[in-house]
Amino acid sequence: MSRDLPRTAKGRRTRAAIVDAAAAMMYVRGVAGTTLDDVLDASETGKSQLYYYFSDKSDLVEAVVARQLERVLAAQPLLAHIDSVEDIDAWAREVVRNHEQPGGPFSCPLGSLAAELKNDVAFVPSLDAAFRRWAQPLEAGLRRMTERGELEVEADPAALADTLIAALQGGMLLARIAGDVQPLRDVLDAAVAAIRKRRIET
Repeated sequence: MSRDLPRTAKGRRTRAAIVDAAAAMMYVRGVAGTTLDDVLDASETGKSQLYYYFSDKSDLVEAVVARQLERVLAAQPLLAHIDSVEDIDAWAREVVRNHEQPGGPFSCPLGSLAAELKNDVAFVPSLDAAFRRWAQPLEAGLRRMTERGELEVEADPAALADTLIAALQGGMLLARIAGDVQPLRDVLDAAVAAIRKRRIET
């Protein structure tokens, strides 16, 4: 059962240390490969502290889902300024830049969790909500473009936003397999080009 956030600064720091340690370990080892004892050691906290903030491991995983969404959004600040196809293209290029260093990362903190937990009905609602929150700025921008008559009226902003996130996720998987960022760049370019084709020239 989810618990209220701590009211004191010290409590918030302790809880954040636990969540950050769990998020880092689950990103590398997966949820199944991360134990609560591992998290306690990494966060340098005690068992009583962990159970004060989280009722069990599932409760902690829910907090990790929220934390990984925060990280995804923080790494993509251009999402807050989607108002044209050019803005979407700039966001896509920002995503590619985040993965351009040799060897990756080529892996999404939120996508990695979803791949592992997708069949666990306990976590599907929070994962679905996280991905919807990620796509929301894209959808909102696309909807404004449609309402202004810049995109075809048949364009479905929600579906187009989902397509962009799906392209990003699939592109990262292909990039990870290839050990090269180019597949990610290619699929995002194709997704943006598909939206550009729906644009109404004035």
